[in-house]
Amino acid sequence: MSVQRADTRHRVHARVEDDVRTTKDTGLGHLPSKQWQVNKAGCAAVTIAVDLTAWMRLYALTGALAKAEPKTLRYQIFQTPARLVQARRYRGLRLPRTWPWATDLATAIEIIRRMPMPAT
Repeated sequence: MSVQRADTRHRVHARVEDDVRTTKDTGLGHLPSKQWQVNKAGCAAVTIAVDLTAWMRLYALTGALAKAEPKTLRYQIFQTPARLVQARRYRGLRLPRTWPWATDLATAIEIIRRMPMPAT
């Protein structure tokens, strides 16, 4: 086996291991019940969360947050103490000015908001 092929094989394996670790950190490491159907639903929810996080990193987040671990994203982005507000037919988030990552979250929301709607 050539060195290049071994290196390529190792990189693919390392990426898979990183994805498994990320999935466990997102919630698959702690199944909610001893019943099969409940755990099946929990696995589906974790899979959706991992996919949404991956797409958000790819398309909406910039800088260090685009490569951040799930634990960091949970603390800095997903658990932001924001308020959902509605005024004059407009819905939005009111982000606290003192939150250190408020500008990063506002930028991500603007990027998502400007994305074209999928064709139906």
